[in-house]
Amino acid sequence: MTGDADTSTRAVTVQPMRRRDYPGWRMVWALGLTEAVGYGVLYYSFAVFLVPMRETLHASTTELSGAMSLGIATTGVAGVYAGRWLDDHGPRALMTAGSVVGALSVVGWSQVRTLPQLYLVFVGVGLAGAAVFYEPAFALINSWFERDRTAALVTLTVIAGFSSTIFLPTSQALVDALGWRSALLVLAALLACCAVPHALLLRRHPHDFGLPIDGRPWDQMVDVGQADVTGGADLSVRAAWRLPAVRWLTLADVLEWLAITVVGVYLLAYLRDTGAGATLAAVTAGAIGVLQVIGRLVLTSLASRVGLARLTAAMVAGQAAGVAALFWLPRPAALPVFVVLFGAGFGVMSISRAALLGSYVPARVFASVSGGQALAVNMARVATPVSAGLLISTAGYGAAFTAVAACALLTAFSLLAADRTRPAVNARRGR
Repeated sequence: MTGDADTSTRAVTVQPMRRRDYPGWRMVWALGLTEAVGYGVLYYSFAVFLVPMRETLHASTTELSGAMSLGIATTGVAGVYAGRWLDDHGPRALMTAGSVVGALSVVGWSQVRTLPQLYLVFVGVGLAGAAVFYEPAFALINSWFERDRTAALVTLTVIAGFSSTIFLPTSQALVDALGWRSALLVLAALLACCAVPHALLLRRHPHDFGLPIDGRPWDQMVDVGQADVTGGADLSVRAAWRLPAVRWLTLADVLEWLAITVVGVYLLAYLRDTGAGATLAAVTAGAIGVLQVIGRLVLTSLASRVGLARLTAAMVAGQAAGVAALFWLPRPAALPVFVVLFGAGFGVMSISRAALLGSYVPARVFASVSGGQALAVNMARVATPVSAGLLISTAGYGAAFTAVAACALLTAFSLLAADRTRPAVNARRGR
């Protein structure tokens, strides 16, 4: 293994490496699995434990849900500091520690007897989320990949995208077999196991192995560790935030999360309240998860021909058409049209935001800027359910879903604006 000294300027002669031999891809596959576990245990499983906790702790759904909101807010705030750590030190220690903190927090969750104890535990859950959710994984991919960045992001998010599919029924089966407290202990053990691949596999940069980015050089002489953006070597975090493309991209991400949060929280209630049976409503909501995986695969297969920002904008704009179909087409025809149009765009921003940001700012400030974007998104996620609930109670579902469609269209506009104002990028070749 090559040390860090002088690797940022050293020219190395390398031969193209087979994809399966490149350590970056081993990390992506490992992170896909650990992300699935992290999101499944720290986020998705909460819905399963809500009912038994309500009975045991004698608390309302609103009071218990406040713990999750606190966890999301904590993740957002801690993510800013996690981003600075990632830029300076890389993901290995952070994600290893996050897995341990998350496991200990879930053990504490299994032992709570009062509502304040639950809230305190979810501060720990939120801190762990900042260390093990997508942001650190995206930072690693940004360091290890350039030409293959979108493919790496798709691989990661497709694997992790099955988290809810796996952990919702698994968590319910554990609760049914063991009770909710013992079920949490099993999930805590699974999360603790994620510390092993984090500690053993993760490295900050390809030059830790004496390798070029992507494992495949632009030519036989590769400058290892160069910045991606024109003038990027001296670009600070503050200067990166002044880039119009970064601001437009952040706005797009926030608006899209507003839209998908409303749908995620209130779609089932809307369908049930407008006459759909419980099974049909659940199948419709679940089908969106399947379509988001398909949408991500479509994105990566067509992005090089259409352009990542433009294709993402088109797919997100399609969500507005899906909402229109849900309200204007007769049932049951409205439901599959909505699922296809809305679901196809449901997960694309997770990939596009990371890939586009990696092309707008240099790698040395990527994680800090990404952490700031995640803070904005998480604050929106905390406020959206309450705000949308008030809108539904005063103006009805139509007003809330009209706002969803408007957010989708504004997301598309913001993505196109980011693409028009993106900073000039140097080709890695010949620098």
